This record gives sequence, C-alpha cells and structure tokens, in this order.
Amino acid sequence: QVQLVESGGGLVQAGGSLRLSCASSGLAFSTYGMGWFRQAPGKEREFVTGISRSGGSFNYADSVKGRFTISRNGAKNTVYLQMNSLKPEDTAVYYCAAKFTIDSGSYYEDPAQYDYWGQGTQVAVSS
Repeated sequence: QVQLVESGGGLVQAGGSLRLSCASSGLAFSTYGMGWFRQAPGKEREFVTGISRSGGSFNYADSVKGRFTISRNGAKNTVYLQMNSLKPEDTAVYYCAAKFTIDSGSYYEDPAQYDYWGQGTQVAVSS
C-alpha cells in the first residue's frame, strides 16, 4: 500500500520560513518523480514545484521561484519543500505527489500525470 504523508505545515508570519516533508512508503522511491502542489480556498490545485527521480532536474512555478527549494533524500524516501520569505498568498493546503517514470531526468507539472497523492498539510501565512 502506497502512502505519502506530509508534515511541517503550520501558521507563520509573512517573511518567515517553513520546511515541509513528504515521507513515502510502499513504493520504489527512486523510480518516482515527485511534486508539490497547493490549493487555496476557492481555487484550483496548482503546481508549485517538481523534481526528477534522479533529483538532478527540477522546476518551480514563477510565483515561488527564488523562495522555495525542493529536494529529495533517497535514503529516507522523503521529499522536502523549503519555503522562505513566505507571503500571505502562499496560504494553502500543500500536497505532495508521486509519478512513476522510467525517465530519470523529467519533472512533471500536470497534476493529472501523478499516480499517488498525500493527504495535504495546511500552511497559513499571516500578514
């Protein structure tokens, strides 16, 4: 049974930082590209960042470039999202997702491409 479990969300003031974690189990982590998405109230789920199965390729939404960093640890089967300089507009439920792929260098931005999802973790940024 595949599980993705996010943690690290919370309430933070604007300008602050949070580090989200997504621990995976039940899958061969090294064969999955990973992604982070977010959904604010009344809005559609949107791409935040994605990383290839090798960890060598990644991409960010323009809204988070220069502030967020994605990384992965194969030994811990975990993907991370370091969020700095947080803004109120970053407030959302953050989800991690996993996509099986044979391509070691690709990341994925379309949520429909992903095979598994976590339950989400709430991030709230106050002004």
